[in-house]
Amino acid sequence: MDNRNFRRLTYRVLTHNPTHADIIRFFKHFKKELDARDLTLRGITTDGSPLYPVPITRVFGEVPHQVCEFHVIKELTQAVLRAVAQARKRLKTSMPAMGRGRPSRKTRKSARRRKRLERKIADLFTHRHLFVKHHLTPAEKRTLRRITRGLPHLRTLRAIMDEVYRLFDRRCRTDTALEKLARLRRRARRFAYVGRTLSKLFSENLDKALTFLDDSLLPATSNAVERGFRRHRKMQKTVYRVRTATQISRRIAVDIQRDAQADGRFRTTQTLHGARRQCVRAR
Repeated sequence: MDNRNFRRLTYRVLTHNPTHADIIRFFKHFKKELDARDLTLRGITTDGSPLYPVPITRVFGEVPHQVCEFHVIKELTQAVLRAVAQARKRLKTSMPAMGRGRPSRKTRKSARRRKRLERKIADLFTHRHLFVKHHLTPAEKRTLRRITRGLPHLRTLRAIMDEVYRLFDRRCRTDTALEKLARLRRRARRFAYVGRTLSKLFSENLDKALTFLDDSLLPATSNAVERGFRRHRKMQKTVYRVRTATQISRRIAVDIQRDAQADGRFRTTQTLHGARRQCVRAR
């Protein structure tokens, strides 16, 4: 996909899981198409799959390789949400056991503690999105401080997520972002629990996800490809026959042809509308 104008360029339909050899053949064919048109590949954006780095280097050389920002942040947010779920489970196991009926005078203190823990567990579940939300309002910050009272490791996770979001600020350069990332990793190592939870913070994909900061033309995400996949999967649900390799190839080819003719159709439509307006004025 051309991630600047969201158009398909070329495709391959496989009947098996892709391998390095499949990706290399696909990239070599694409490189021939670029050379025939005297075009140069300035950068490439992929998801975090290990299928791409080796074929990209072998076929295109040292071209800037951007890992999709969305996929990297998604892995980190999932890790934080799992940590919040584990905190809820630990609170649930620490709840005092209570018998049936109204609590006696001896068990009232345990009953009050149990209610507090139940309320805290419910708040952590209801407001779990606050641990991964990009921007928090003042009211949401107060809510987060309230539900994390007594849980300092969850506050640390939220603070680290704020730092992660700041890494992808276009106003800084890649070198500056990598320095911030190195400091963030040193901070995470000081907290054993946080380091284990955010193991994706030490992945090489996070370094590659900051490549776009030095190139304004390099897209930060692979949304163009993902959008095409979603459109195709939705079509397969409604059009039952588009499930074989042959039909999938034909449908993608039709989509590419439609995208190539989009500008002509738009100009034709604009010309027809302009002619219609002139006819109305003449009357």
